[in-house]
Amino acid sequence: MRSLIKSYIKAVSLLSRICGVFSTTLILLASVVVCQMVVMRYGLGESTVWQSEFIKYAIIAATLLGSPYVLLLRGHVSVDIIYNYISPAHAKYASIISSIIGLLCCALIAWAGWLYFYEAWHEQWVTPTVWGPPLWIPLLPLPVGLFILTLQYLANIFIDHVIDPEELST
Repeated sequence: MRSLIKSYIKAVSLLSRICGVFSTTLILLASVVVCQMVVMRYGLGESTVWQSEFIKYAIIAATLLGSPYVLLLRGHVSVDIIYNYISPAHAKYASIISSIIGLLCCALIAWAGWLYFYEAWHEQWVTPTVWGPPLWIPLLPLPVGLFILTLQYLANIFIDHVIDPEELST
């Protein structure tokens, strides 16, 4: 069972790192499109149709898909002042409770996001703009990012409460 948990942690860590790379790529791509948009508008005097919408969707996707990587690095904001006033035993319980609450919230949002994505796909919704791309494309990062974030929460629970982190390096 321990080897299965270790394999799960390593697989989810790899998946979270891939999400981090993809998120970084989206931010870089959005930056390039911003530069292209500035050149088109102010350098060439041309109008832009798709750039603003693409940039918004890319940044939102980068945020959603990058969140598992941030959790992997323990970079999410936490209110740790409470831990300064409780015993280590209580802090351990508080940690697992907050991780389970985070996991459940992410799983719920991932499920709702999946239903929204599916409806957009099935009904062939498009964005109400001149560009008008299919709406399922910008909606897809919501269920995917939150699902992987849920997996990363579970991996963190295993690391914090089941497996010694030093076991993972072997």
